[in-house]
Amino acid sequence: MHSQTLSQWQHSHNFVSINPKGEKRTLWVLWLTIFTMVAEITAGSLYGSMALLADGWHMGTHAAAFMITIFAYRYARKHSDNRDFSFGTGKVSVLGGFTSAIALGLVALLMMVESVQRLFSPETIQFNEAILVAVIGLSVNIASAFLLKDDHHHHHDHGHSHSHSHSHSHSHDHNHSHDHHHHDHNLKAAYFHVLADALTSVLAIVALLFGKYYGLHWLDAIMGIVGAVIITRWAWGLMKQTSPILLDSNIDETYQQKIIDTLEDDADNKVSDIHIWKVSANHYAAMISLVTHTPKPAQDYKQLLANFDKLNHLTIEVNRCQDLH
Repeated sequence: MHSQTLSQWQHSHNFVSINPKGEKRTLWVLWLTIFTMVAEITAGSLYGSMALLADGWHMGTHAAAFMITIFAYRYARKHSDNRDFSFGTGKVSVLGGFTSAIALGLVALLMMVESVQRLFSPETIQFNEAILVAVIGLSVNIASAFLLKDDHHHHHDHGHSHSHSHSHSHSHDHNHSHDHHHHDHNLKAAYFHVLADALTSVLAIVALLFGKYYGLHWLDAIMGIVGAVIITRWAWGLMKQTSPILLDSNIDETYQQKIIDTLEDDADNKVSDIHIWKVSANHYAAMISLVTHTPKPAQDYKQLLANFDKLNHLTIEVNRCQDLH
């Protein structure tokens, strides 16, 4: 008997954006990237070039980023209704990002040590072979960029018509625009990853050419150091971005204050307790306790906060204020 009437009070716990077309393109780019990355790391080790190794591992950071995106799509789809996740699977990709950041940070550290050693005791580099592999790497980056650019534009146009309905619209429409924003985001990120790869490939080629023709062997070790710094920065940035979400960090102060003011300006309400935390990369949940002389139904307070579109899951507790007369 209750199940029919309950449904209107229940929240959706599925905070995931899914986009099959973007997924297919990203998959292609991922395979190309992984293939080239393995080739470059192997060749870098065989032919003694730190620049090639740096280029290969830099591609690795981006392969990791693509893998997180794809794994998150898949996992989130598979478990979108799983009751084990109290707020859905929104944090799966966040945890994936944090983990790969740690792994790649360690790789960068090893590369840094190796490159610095080579500055002082250079090893022989087989330039011709190394240059060939670096050129192949560059052409794969350019091909990937075209694959993604195409897609990224297509989505942009596609998402444009909805994207401005952001602040006024209600939940259905809002989810719609969210989806496109979020996805455009993913593809844009993938596209910039690929461009950054192309840049390190070009630098690796330059370092190798100078080494071959002008005997500047130390350039190769310098490129290894540059690569290690780039990867470290990427890993650090990703850890800074993901760890607050994993630790349920609060929403920014001003946004929270606006919510409190909106509730307290309404009547003699006092907010006695408020918690707002992320349940996925871009969805928040909130628990708010109010004390008031004139309690109204919780729905009225939710209506007051309807414009705060960052809150996707809102629980309000209303307590009557008992004055001691």
